[in-house]
Amino acid sequence: MNILGAIDPKPVPALLKIPVRYYFFTGKGGVGKTSLASATALAFASMGKPTLLVSTDPASNLDEVLGLELGREPRAVPGIDNLFALNIEPDSAAAAYRERMVGPMRGILPEAALREMEEQFSGACTMEIAAFDEFTGFLGGDSAAAFDHIIFDTAPTGHTLRLMALSQAWTSFLNNNTSGSSCLGPLAGLEKQRELYAQAVGTLKDADRTRVILVARAQKAALKEARRTWAELHDLGIGNQSLAINGWFVPSELEDPVARRWSERQATALESEADFLRSLTVYVAPLLPYNLVGLEALKSFFESSPTVMEKPETSIDLHFLDGLGVLADRIVTKGKGVVLTMGKGGVGKTTVAAALGLALAERGAKVHLSTTDPAAHLVDALGGATGFFSVDRIDPKAETKAYVEEVMSQQPSDLDPESRALLEEDLRSPCTEEIAVFRAFARTVARGEDGFVVLDTAPTGHTLLLLDASEAYHRELGRQSRTTKHSEAIEKLLPRLRDPDFSRVILVTLPEATPVHEAAALQADLRRAGIEPYAWVINQSLAGVATRDPLLASRGRTEIPYIREVLEKHSGGAAYGIDWCPVDPVGINGLNYLVKGDVDS
Repeated sequence: MNILGAIDPKPVPALLKIPVRYYFFTGKGGVGKTSLASATALAFASMGKPTLLVSTDPASNLDEVLGLELGREPRAVPGIDNLFALNIEPDSAAAAYRERMVGPMRGILPEAALREMEEQFSGACTMEIAAFDEFTGFLGGDSAAAFDHIIFDTAPTGHTLRLMALSQAWTSFLNNNTSGSSCLGPLAGLEKQRELYAQAVGTLKDADRTRVILVARAQKAALKEARRTWAELHDLGIGNQSLAINGWFVPSELEDPVARRWSERQATALESEADFLRSLTVYVAPLLPYNLVGLEALKSFFESSPTVMEKPETSIDLHFLDGLGVLADRIVTKGKGVVLTMGKGGVGKTTVAAALGLALAERGAKVHLSTTDPAAHLVDALGGATGFFSVDRIDPKAETKAYVEEVMSQQPSDLDPESRALLEEDLRSPCTEEIAVFRAFARTVARGEDGFVVLDTAPTGHTLLLLDASEAYHRELGRQSRTTKHSEAIEKLLPRLRDPDFSRVILVTLPEATPVHEAAALQADLRRAGIEPYAWVINQSLAGVATRDPLLASRGRTEIPYIREVLEKHSGGAAYGIDWCPVDPVGINGLNYLVKGDVDS
């Protein structure tokens, strides 16, 4: 297959011929990282090579894809010799790390001192360093010794870049820290990690041992994200990268309007990134007529002619579902508040947020759009349609700089130089960025008191960590700022999120197994936190689209059980639908299509 002349991609099975031990699959949410990583791991295991599949995603769906419950320790995948898998789960990793630090002191220190230590290790920084410890342990530590190949299925790009950058950030912090303390307490317990972190940096940069596979779809946003990631990884010294274009569609007949538009959108996306595509090795995987869930489906990933589903088991008329316009009509009656789009990476949270923001503004509301996603695609989705509302994003670097300056400015003028130097050093901890982002999130939510804030959140796991860490951030803010007084925005954050008259959480999903089940799990987590979701949006569905192409029609039929599941089990009747969009959902035309189903509206 030849694409764009000079680009001659390899078929995806050629990935198995890359002579390295470590594979990292990363990319924008929803592009198929887990599917590709799992299929690659299964293929290596089938060759008789002991292989470990590791998920670093806080909202991992590896359990569902493999059909078994995973934990922190490698578990053999039943029915597949030589294949093992695990999830690096932040909560359990933090609990184990905390006990590793505090446990040896039990029976030695008094209870009050033990409680103080446990409090010290209960913050968000502990969760981050604990998960990071487990990640680095598989890059040359004892955990890796038994395996020929270790395949990393990573979180969506922004979180993955943070994880890889931490190898250098923590190494630098440990090397340059002179105070002997940090947000994690005494540094003595971290000294033994210094060599492991340095080793992790070396492994990530070594092209003879590691290959980073940037996974994308033939879509503008996904390819732009791959290019951005490629550049940022190069800045970290990681140049050993390839690109895998997943879900490549070859229409059976261009006379079918849906197939033709799908094909045209692919070609336009590739043309927009032609120079980037020519700069690295490209692999191509075909669009399949079914979801890659379960071992049998994974085994078919490298087949050239997957089976098309002939007949639907059930039928459904999607057109009784209200669209985003009706949802906007209902939200705007409140006059103010915050609207948060949440869900698995790649389900369309950003475009739904942008479309709702535009719809609310067209209904006369004062609207501010923002995002907590490290990958920050909101401006791209707006495509220049920014005259209707104010727009910003929570920029981690800018927020960190502002937070550090604020903390230092609040210190007493007579603070001795040594104490000031120690505080400055402490604020250089990688954890400071997390605290600064949390403050900005609380401040953005507070803007909903003066109009509507539409907030495009990061993928599920990252968002839940942000919400769950509220009290931990309070403690850490007090420690770094040397005060227990916090802003009104922080104090009122959880009450605002729990107020159904102020906050409206929109769960966005695709009509597929993993996005639906992840949204359902997120709904349960939100309810445990006292936050009740407002509505579900089933995005980009083919089930209600008339197409003669057998592959696309087959994909539409596979959606039906998951649409029924949302309607009958999860949404409580508050579900809205968006058909597959024949144009890029970008700018006024594309966003209006999502709201009205009419490009020219």
